[in-house]
Amino acid sequence: VQLQASGGGLVQAGGSLKLSCAASRSILNVNDMAWYRQAPGKQRELVAHITGGGSTSYAESVKGRFTISRDNAKKTVYLEMDSLMPEDTAVYYCYAYASAKSSLGWAGYWGQGTLVTVSS
Repeated sequence: VQLQASGGGLVQAGGSLKLSCAASRSILNVNDMAWYRQAPGKQRELVAHITGGGSTSYAESVKGRFTISRDNAKKTVYLEMDSLMPEDTAVYYCYAYASAKSSLGWAGYWGQGTLVTVSS
């Protein structure tokens, strides 16, 4: 597993959760990182994105509530989610554009997904 996501769970509406996604030792360098989510019956959508230099962007639906950050030394990306709503319920996936020991160049890698359930 190249990316390991954690931090999902069950939370009441209005609550908070913080997701983490760490790259394995097989990942050498990381450029852009992002969080996507996929709700039941819906397509996967981009939630938040952070460049290697730390510039961020967000989906309109989460602006002001979610914060993406990264620790380059730990090759880890975080998603802090506040004021959660039932419509935030989804499987959250982390993504990284990175170089790995097993590859000759750069490629996109996905984490395994972590379930976030927001009850009303």
